[in-house]
Amino acid sequence: APIRQQRRMHKEFETDNATMDEAKEAAERLSFYPMMFQAAMAMNRLGVLQQVSDAGANGVSSEAISEACGISEYGVETLLEAGLSLGLVKLVKPYTYRIARMGAFWLKDRQTIANADFIQDVCYKGTFHLDEAIKDEGPAGLKELGDWPNIYHGLSKLPGRSKESWFKFDHHYSDQAFPHAMKVVFAYNPKTMLDIGGNTGKWSIMCAKNNPDVHMTIVDLPGQCGLAMPNIEAAGLKDRISTHPQNVLDAEYTLPKPMDAVWMSQFLDCFSPEQIVHILSHAKEALAPDGRVFIQETFWDQQENATATYCLHGTSLYFTAMANGNSKMYDSARMKQYVEQAGLVVEKVVNTVGYFHSIMICKLP
Repeated sequence: APIRQQRRMHKEFETDNATMDEAKEAAERLSFYPMMFQAAMAMNRLGVLQQVSDAGANGVSSEAISEACGISEYGVETLLEAGLSLGLVKLVKPYTYRIARMGAFWLKDRQTIANADFIQDVCYKGTFHLDEAIKDEGPAGLKELGDWPNIYHGLSKLPGRSKESWFKFDHHYSDQAFPHAMKVVFAYNPKTMLDIGGNTGKWSIMCAKNNPDVHMTIVDLPGQCGLAMPNIEAAGLKDRISTHPQNVLDAEYTLPKPMDAVWMSQFLDCFSPEQIVHILSHAKEALAPDGRVFIQETFWDQQENATATYCLHGTSLYFTAMANGNSKMYDSARMKQYVEQAGLVVEKVVNTVGYFHSIMICKLP
């Protein structure tokens, strides 16, 4: 079944069914992807694409854009010509451009912007070291951002735009899934819940606000717990949300117990298979007899279109080059394997939680 699913997902981008010329064209385009991406980012951040968008159907000349943006006409034309090949703009007449449909998405779509800013500000320079990261199984590209063993130790200290873009990317995907996930989790009526990898506290705060009987405990690195506390206090929920600073990779540690629920959202993809089993084994020990472990992930084999799968495979490269060098976006069959190795049983999997997520619900044998 997983193989059939993977083949179905890739049909849209399957080049073996293309002609020789089409396959070669796809390969040629791939060779220029990195430079063309930079051109698209420059068009956005220099204001060129906004000028084209504002002009409407009649378009705007490169000379007028040059004056409005304060950059040379040569520079404007160089970017816009790249934009023609990318499909971001259309030529109305010589040296006059209008926005294309793809350009409108690139300029205004929140998801596209979150993706692009994350790649540019967090991943781009570091991915140059991908081959080294693959060979050494370590985040070789992270040195482009700072000197930490992995990116999670440096989240509160990321430089420049990197911090804003990392959190915007992370929260964009989790935020749209959380309202749907609440219905799944609270169908089990938990009164106590561990939020492992709770980050800034968004999930815990949402749970506590919407369910007055639940007590939440955030488990995360000390720096992340420090980021969560001001948000908890501002929400007036300090009495019902606790923090438990903990590195879950420590060989020996204990979690508060017994817990009705253990929640992990976009968390286990941050770890290697061996580490996932380690974390789940401790989660198992924290469960009450009738408790559940809820694993919310964007499993790449459970996506509804090939573009989503493509983006998840790209995100795996971030984990390799930048995050820790040994994790990725997993498929659901692999995660089920790790759950069972930890001594838990997969009760069911709820797919289409929001747009991209699944929740794997696990229980004691």
